[in-house]
Amino acid sequence: MALAAPAHAGRTCEERPATVRQVEQGLRLAEATLKALDASGADVVLLARAGQDLSKYGLRWSHLGFAYRQDGVWRVVHKLNDCGSDRAAVYRQGLGEFFLDNPFRYEAAFVTLKPELQQALLPVLADNARVARLNEPRYSMVAYAFGTTYQQSNQWALETLAGVAGPAINSRGDAQAWLQGQGYEPTDLRLSTLTRLGGRLTRANIAFDDHPSARRFTSHIDTVTVDSMFAWLQRRGLSSTPQNVQP
Repeated sequence: MALAAPAHAGRTCEERPATVRQVEQGLRLAEATLKALDASGADVVLLARAGQDLSKYGLRWSHLGFAYRQDGVWRVVHKLNDCGSDRAAVYRQGLGEFFLDNPFRYEAAFVTLKPELQQALLPVLADNARVARLNEPRYSMVAYAFGTTYQQSNQWALETLAGVAGPAINSRGDAQAWLQGQGYEPTDLRLSTLTRLGGRLTRANIAFDDHPSARRFTSHIDTVTVDSMFAWLQRRGLSSTPQNVQP
């Protein structure tokens, strides 16, 4: 598990000190989330935040992680990109820290996973080696949903969930094959050639070369998003409907 290096996912990566107002808002959201999680009766949920404004793509949430309760305390395990690089690692944080990243919108959402999934995930999330088993350090913010060259943050969470939900999942390829068989559909981002070129030239954490050429050259970028995960989980009966949280 990585420790306190500058990292991000689903937010801008600006090295600016947080203001008092931002800290207050983040902690208020964390407090409201804590109350909602306690009231849910769950031990494991998928917890989302709005780090960036993705409304132009029809998306409400940018990033999620697993929130789990251990000895009465809620913790969050999620994957974060090392700022300005093409590498990422898995982190464990408290609820307060999860919301102190100066998000675009101080709002959260979570889905409660079905009991069998919660119980299967709990020992995995508490074990540093097991929780990082399907982590790929090579990072791209728009990694291809069914490729193994890179991996973005939401993709790690989805594949980790598949690792306990599907039978005989020993690799990322196994997890992705199971997800396809279970009807998971990634988000189709429509990104122009100019947008793709600009992103690849100016950001180390954006790459498009893992996407199938036929899709990429017609501006279709298929990647894992919170919104697509929430929709699939509900279709498959694996979670509750999303519950929104505001401070």
